[in-house]
Amino acid sequence: MSLRTLPLLFINLGGEMMYILDQRLRAQNIPPDKAKKVLHDIVGTMFNRRFMDELFKPQEAYSKKAMRTVFDRLAHASIMRLNSASMDKLYDLMTMAFKYQVSLCLRPSDIMLVTLNHMDAMRTFVEEAPAIKAQVDNVFRLLITNYSELSQGEFHLIRQTLLGFFQDMHIRVSIFLKDKVQNTNGRFVLPCSGPLPFGAEIPGTIRLYNADGNMSKSVNFPSGGTYSGPVKEGSTEIRGDRVTKLGTNMYSLSRPVEASLPTSKVTAAPSDLESNNPDPVAKAELNLLAHLMGGIKETKAGQKSEFRLNLFSTDEEEEQAAAMRPPDESYNVVNIDASKKQQSEELSKIMGDFHIESSDTNADDDLLELMDSAY
Repeated sequence: MSLRTLPLLFINLGGEMMYILDQRLRAQNIPPDKAKKVLHDIVGTMFNRRFMDELFKPQEAYSKKAMRTVFDRLAHASIMRLNSASMDKLYDLMTMAFKYQVSLCLRPSDIMLVTLNHMDAMRTFVEEAPAIKAQVDNVFRLLITNYSELSQGEFHLIRQTLLGFFQDMHIRVSIFLKDKVQNTNGRFVLPCSGPLPFGAEIPGTIRLYNADGNMSKSVNFPSGGTYSGPVKEGSTEIRGDRVTKLGTNMYSLSRPVEASLPTSKVTAAPSDLESNNPDPVAKAELNLLAHLMGGIKETKAGQKSEFRLNLFSTDEEEEQAAAMRPPDESYNVVNIDASKKQQSEELSKIMGDFHIESSDTNADDDLLELMDSAY
């Protein structure tokens, strides 16, 4: 498992979230000033400088539950509100889109180019907000500093860690189904033809060499596919040509997107924390997250400027999806009380297991609290 996966996972999922929200804000004719505020607030919160500094420190990736919690809070960092069914759909679309991109990367290092495509788009979203744009540029510099010198082997480990995170996620997405890149069981169809990685030769030739290292013979054979090589390598410059289209906005064609689950009522499988033998690592991770989230301020509900965003085509579809959701009890494995900052003896032991050293900094330096400083 790579300790450098978390920033790439967070940034790429965040980029996909911005694409989806931008499309839905337009589809629901949300006033431009409100739509712009939502996008600016979320990017500003996501790329808060202190939060990014903590995120880029070598560490294991969050669990699925913890990552979902982070994006749930992030999606509500502005005046927009999503109900549980729409938040489920948003997260499903985000994860399946990035899973598809990771699966199609021709080289492990192409994950960096995918990330930069997302960064380019987010810079465009905040072009009119210089302060937030500066935050985006700061994250770009962090990416170059931390990832530009990694070997293909290190990127391969990052790719395997990402695929491990997405394992068992098989949500059907209408765009993928229509383009025939996803089967009805939710698994992706990987092409056997198409472009090759930069520097790779088109298959179909066997070369034989003699003892002196000189080629003595070459034999051609049918490769069974139609291949093409890229004309150039993708650039990692701040406004460079990434070459790959992975990580760009697939919703720009203005086609409706649906994430579908089986039509029968969903029954939630018992989680590790609900079973008789709970996973102590998972429980410790969520309890640690609860501590980190302890001081996050909630936006007061019912503010005049707030509006509700629906990720479904109609309210009826949203209601049907909400009815198919597992009972809320299946999610409330760990109670997070944001009104209390007192640290229990058990939580102290958990944090000790995570090797968190004491610091003279105040509670505002907690990882997820840093997201609130951009509210």
